[in-house]
This record gives sequence, structure tokens and C-alpha cells, in this order.
Amino acid sequence: MAITSVIKYEGSNDVFVWRYPQVDFNTGSQLIVHESQTAVFMANGEILDTFGPGQHTLETENLPVVKGMFKLATGGKNAFHAELYFVNLTEHMAIRWGTNSKISYLDPEYHFPLEIGLSGEMNVAVDNAVKLLVKVVGTEKALTRDELTNFFRAFINNRIKALFPTVIEEKGVNVFSIDKHLIDISELVEKKLRDDFFDYGIDLRKFLITTVVKPDEDRNFIKFKEIHYRKVTDIAEAELQQQVAIIEQQTKAKQTIIEAESQAKKRELEGYTYQQERSFDVAQTIAGNEAIGQMSNLGVGLGVMAGVGGVVGQTVGGMASDAMSSATKETPRIMKKFCDNCGAQLSEGAKFCDQCGNRIESAPSNVCTQCGYVFTKDSKFCPECGTKRGE
Repeated sequence: MAITSVIKYEGSNDVFVWRYPQVDFNTGSQLIVHESQTAVFMANGEILDTFGPGQHTLETENLPVVKGMFKLATGGKNAFHAELYFVNLTEHMAIRWGTNSKISYLDPEYHFPLEIGLSGEMNVAVDNAVKLLVKVVGTEKALTRDELTNFFRAFINNRIKALFPTVIEEKGVNVFSIDKHLIDISELVEKKLRDDFFDYGIDLRKFLITTVVKPDEDRNFIKFKEIHYRKVTDIAEAELQQQVAIIEQQTKAKQTIIEAESQAKKRELEGYTYQQERSFDVAQTIAGNEAIGQMSNLGVGLGVMAGVGGVVGQTVGGMASDAMSSATKETPRIMKKFCDNCGAQLSEGAKFCDQCGNRIESAPSNVCTQCGYVFTKDSKFCPECGTKRGE
């Protein structure tokens, strides 16, 4: 068998682990390890050393752990008889996974049994090459991406069937809302799976649930689906009505502000204030009140007018003055009639004096014939000139 002098791997990136096909190496052979790799040195089924990125010279002096073993194994000759594994450390992305059977659980909101299927993608990378070799690769010559996926697919099916119902219950998510919670659920499942992957030397970088297969043909599922969407629709409609009401209130408030600002501008241009305008309104009310003749109302009117100035004040003041004039104007007095013989006041329409019996032949005079004094009471003589009444 030929003795190898240069050892390296530059094959497909889909390979996680590759065993170098030769087992005999010269002393001084060059081992080349790329940045995305690590090399594992094994003899007699035992892992002896690992090599990081770079170029390494294989000599017993550089391998103190195996120095005596190689001398013994080769009879003192300058050769290695061992195995070298190259382990790919790159992150492998978009590895598809899916459950091989339905997951049974009880919906946490509607409490009816369900059977659903799950699938998605994951990103993984080798975290510990030694663990991966011991627990997964064994004596195989290589471990491809598909082989690793198959290994973990069974593992994922077993784990996720136990984890998913627990996570759903913790989150309180019903089956009809799962899709919008997939990111959160995926992160929780990923967190619970990560330690299990580490046990096999694999770092679970990302775990995504992308598809949930629901039992769309199941009659009970259809029934609860209708209930759920009717409930969602009612809530959405109530929220919409609430938003519309808020918008209407905001619009009304803005209209009120605009109208107030417009009215304030109008008052400013016409030269009066809001207080004066209100006084004007009060004055109009008082002027149209049937009880305007009462002194209390007149007092209110005058008090209001005191706070009104300018053209409006003049206008309103004139209205109040007219109202006062109407209220205080004297009512025409009914003229009293007196007997020309005795001066006694006569009853209205009387033909004879009820004091002296004198016949009332003509309308009695209430004016003094001497000085023109108008009598206001039943006196016999004029209080101005002393002339006897009726002479």
C-alpha cells in the first residue's frame, strides 16, 4: 500500500464528516485543514488528537500522546498507521424536516381533540466533532447532510410530539391562531431542542415551524372553525364601530373648535367680545318678556347694558330704554266726577248725588271756574283760590 504524504479534503460541502481513505502515513506527512474544518486523529478506534485550521506536520515528536504507541505499532519504523476524519464546521441551512405522523393534543381554548401535522426548516452546525464521531458516525466512512437529517428526523419526531402540545398549552393558542404565533412557538421549541442536539455534538442554530396541516375535513373542526370566525368577526365589528365613534367625536370636536375660532374672529372684526354678545342675547330675552314691566326685570336689563359697549351697546341700550319707557309710561287716569252742590265724589254713571240728592243734569265740572285748578278729591272749595266749587 502506498504511503501518503499530503492529507486534505476539498470535496462537497454537503458532507458533515469524511474519513480519509488511507490509513498509513509517512513521518513528516503534511495535514492541511481548511478554516471551515477540523481534523480528528484516531488509532485503534480511539480518538487521540484534533487539529484546527492550518498546515500540520505529522511526526511522533509533535504527537507526544501517541509517540510510544506508534513506535510499538510499527516496530520502530517511521510510519503512521491510523485514521483521519475531516469534520465540516460550516452552518448547514434550510434543512427540511417534517412529522411522519399526526400530533394529537387538546385545543387549549375550545377543548376539542385535534390531530395536526407539522413541517419546517432548521439550520445546524457541528459544535463538538468528537461527540459527533462517537455518537453518530461510529465506523461509517462518511456522514452526509441527508444522512444527518434522517438521523435527526426521527429524533425530532419523537421530541416535537411531546414538546408541541406543551408549548401550545403554555401559550394558550387555539388551532385557528397558530399561524400568526409560529415564530414564538418555533423559538420555544428550538430552546427546548437545543440541549438535545448538543448531546450529539450539533448546534441547532435555527428551528422553524413553517407549515401546520390542519384537519380541514373533520366535521368537529369545521364546526369550531365557524364558531371561532364568527367570534372574531363580532369582535372586529365592535372594534370598528368604536373606532368610527371616536373618529366622529374627534371630527365634531374639530368642527366646534373651527366654528368657535371663526366666531371669535367675527367678534374681533365687529368690535365686541363674547361677554358682550351674551349680554346682547339676555337683553333680547328681557325685551321680549311679557313681564318687562316689572322693576326686577328692568333692573336686570340695566345691569346687563352696563357691560356692553360700542355699537352693540348703543343698540342694546336703546332697546332697554324703549322697554323702560313702555314699562314706566303713566296709564291714563280715569277722571273723577264730583257733585256741584255738595262736592261729594259721584259714582260712575250716577244721575243724582248719593250725599245730598242733587240732580245731576249735566256733566259735573272738575275744574275751578275761577283759577282752573283740577280737583283731585271731593272738596267744596278750591285749594288754590278759595272759590266755592261750582260757582
